[in-house]
Amino acid sequence: METQIALLRVLQEKEFERVGSNHPVSVDIRLIAATNRDLPAAVAAGTFRQDLFYRLNVVPIDVPSLRERAEDIPLLVEYFVGRFAKEAGKNIRHIGRHTLEQLQNYHWPGNIRELQNVVERAVVLCENDTFAVDESWLKRGSADSPRSQDGLSALTDREVEMIEAALAESRGRIFGPSGAAAKLGIPRQTLKSKIRRLGIDKFGQR
Repeated sequence: METQIALLRVLQEKEFERVGSNHPVSVDIRLIAATNRDLPAAVAAGTFRQDLFYRLNVVPIDVPSLRERAEDIPLLVEYFVGRFAKEAGKNIRHIGRHTLEQLQNYHWPGNIRELQNVVERAVVLCENDTFAVDESWLKRGSADSPRSQDGLSALTDREVEMIEAALAESRGRIFGPSGAAAKLGIPRQTLKSKIRRLGIDKFGQR
């Protein structure tokens, strides 16, 4: 909390004092901060200062999870394959279309780190110039059981209902204090991504 107070002073007054000095030093900076924590929840819990949160939250950029941006997976796979092939001294020139489809259809509970690990493992085990992933790597665990899939389907249906209700109430408006994003309590970019991924029309029709 003491560090948060010191940072808040730098942002508000644009000055700080060196350790052991009483002379303020003026600064002119642009601060870019990133976190995977739920800061509003941390503010509510009293572990993050509300005034610092609002001082930092000037131009928020929400980065959706990998499962919400499957269209990025081919580019990420190409990058990771090139990187790990170079490290392993291998010449991998092709990435199978079926492999990309597998990776795009997977739910990625471990997000991009899981994708990175899967690609690295496949590169290490690759014995020719075509990159491929063992299908069993993407089918293990309870996430692939029928009961789990039914649960995920039910959650998706419920999510669609909530989004459609919020859009109907806001008359298709996403942004602003009376927009659907505000009603749902989520960042507007996250809502736009969900609408696109779930195939929802802004005016309530799929």
